[in-house]
Amino acid sequence: MRLPTWLAQHLAALRALLVFTVLLGVAYPLAMVAAGRLPGLDGRADGSPVSVNGTTVGSSLIGQSFTDADGNPVPRYFQSRPSAAGDGYDPTATAAGNLGPESVVDTAAANPDDSTPSLLTQVCSRSKAVGELERVDGRRPYCTPDGVGAVLAVFRADGLTGPVTRVVSVNQVAPATPFVGSWQGVPVELAQPDHDYVAEGGIVTPVRGDAPAKPAVPADAVTASGSGLDPHISPAYAEIQVARVARERGADPAAIRRLVAEHTTGRALGFMGEPGVNVLELNLALDEMFPAR
Repeated sequence: MRLPTWLAQHLAALRALLVFTVLLGVAYPLAMVAAGRLPGLDGRADGSPVSVNGTTVGSSLIGQSFTDADGNPVPRYFQSRPSAAGDGYDPTATAAGNLGPESVVDTAAANPDDSTPSLLTQVCSRSKAVGELERVDGRRPYCTPDGVGAVLAVFRADGLTGPVTRVVSVNQVAPATPFVGSWQGVPVELAQPDHDYVAEGGIVTPVRGDAPAKPAVPADAVTASGSGLDPHISPAYAEIQVARVARERGADPAAIRRLVAEHTTGRALGFMGEPGVNVLELNLALDEMFPAR
């Protein structure tokens, strides 16, 4: 007895559902769990936790901040790079800043909480702060001395052409001092909150300034990673922190550099990516070898 066509089709679909449920809903997950128990993979499958005296203090694959309750860097520790994941290194909110190289004009509001810094200003302010912390030159091209993007809105008589009639430093508001006094003979004004000078016809004009072409503060010290969770910093960023950490711990800078070298990994497979320093593992080694005074 042949089954009706519609019933045969439904039974075939049910069999396929059962087969794929067993394969993909049971067998495959169990196979992945079993693979995660293999020697050499078990730690990574559990998130590569790092423990001290039986207490988990973090993961070797997820970065974390070494700051106090107010968000200020703890001087005795190496600092991680900035993070755009939630409030910083939040694995549940992994993300990038989603700002590109054209983000150079801040959104200034009368209420400072409603203001949004551009990517350029974020980079400038971070570079200034790192320079002050590490006692190095924090200047960067296209940044003002007070740590915002050095950008002008230049107004011309005929829109895009003609004599300059007005110039506004769009990222500086009172009581700042304009980073340049005049532009083509026209005095530079400070920006007013809640004004869109670009929409009003101003031509965005970044000003490079006299900062060195190769800043002392490395790029990873002022930009977040794509995931916001990168546990590594560059050897260059670690190097400018050596003097501070050695000073805070009363240690020989050469000994701190050796410890940095021990926690520096090379390129993946010898050619992919860049060398990196795992900040958590380095700071734990510091606590063990050079306890804070």
